[in-house]
Amino acid sequence: MDFTFTEEQQAAVEAARAVFADVAPDGVPSPALTPGAVADDFDRPLWAKLASSDLLSLVLAEEHGGAGLDAVALCLVLREAAKVLARVPLLEHCATAMAVQAHGSPELAAALLPGAGRGTLVLTAAAHGRSGHDPAELAVTARREGEAWILEGTQTAVPWAHGADWIAVPAHTGEGEAVLALVPRAAEGLALAEQVSTSGERLAELALDGVRVAGTHLIETPGAWERLRQLLATGTCAMALGLGENVLTMTSGYTAKREQFGFPVATFQAVAVQAADRYIDLRAMEVTLWQAAWRLDAATGGAGGPLPASGDVAVAKIWASEGVRRVVQTAQHLHGGFGADTDYPLHRYHAWAKQLELQLGPAAAHEEALGDLLAAHPLA
Repeated sequence: MDFTFTEEQQAAVEAARAVFADVAPDGVPSPALTPGAVADDFDRPLWAKLASSDLLSLVLAEEHGGAGLDAVALCLVLREAAKVLARVPLLEHCATAMAVQAHGSPELAAALLPGAGRGTLVLTAAAHGRSGHDPAELAVTARREGEAWILEGTQTAVPWAHGADWIAVPAHTGEGEAVLALVPRAAEGLALAEQVSTSGERLAELALDGVRVAGTHLIETPGAWERLRQLLATGTCAMALGLGENVLTMTSGYTAKREQFGFPVATFQAVAVQAADRYIDLRAMEVTLWQAAWRLDAATGGAGGPLPASGDVAVAKIWASEGVRRVVQTAQHLHGGFGADTDYPLHRYHAWAKQLELQLGPAAAHEEALGDLLAAHPLA
């Protein structure tokens, strides 16, 4: 079997590296020193560069002005973005665009996708429910009223919502199947309350009070929300991998220079063993990530496996959550007090790592989900 990436996927990585080359992880105030959000908006200049490099249209079909690439390509770009803590809604934007492209009405696709590919429209998704622990689709109700739908409920911790133009909101109709509504941020009855993430980024609590959504802006396709949720979780794993890789690189460089007793601390066996353990974590995070991303892409073509693709996503998120936590903790330990210095970017990576660890569920939640899948699909 050939596990190498395609030329198109490798080209996407090269384009992403060029765009992110000049991004400084400490380009905004430190979350450790800021009582609220580190900034009111995401990095708009960087967003414009991503758009001009065709990275926002990467996963869109040619008829929508895109390159027609897949979830693997998106994860490759997200991996590069996380290495520099890029403050852009790249994951939520592209994953939502993929959901609209795959399951939305022609009217919805025509209204959103061309602008999404150019970066003139910004998309995000509400995926954390009321508390971050309950299923997101149960936090909002949707009832039909003529040709429209009425949404009622609350979604918490919606990333980049204050700067987005459209928000994908999962909801339930009371009939057992989740629907996905695309709601404009300025919709009547939609209120955004201020929240702040562990990484210091601005989040929003969405309160939907009789929000009316046109029938063409609501996706009723079975599995559409589940597919979007899996894309978001897999993309989060890609970001955890990129962040962890850069943190281990920072740690390697620091321990190679820092001397004690006349020798670099990297030459001490205890230091080398800890760094080697974290390298193993990263390789496990990587292999489970690509398995999950491949399964998501293969599932659209009818390829199956002993478990649904959600099982591979759960395994990847378990490794991403546990692995990125161990990587940043070891990095802090090996940096000593220098790791807590707010003039050095490691503490920012630690804050982002904690956000990614818990985003869309910690390892324990995905272990429970995996257990349920194994119980429902006994392996031969």
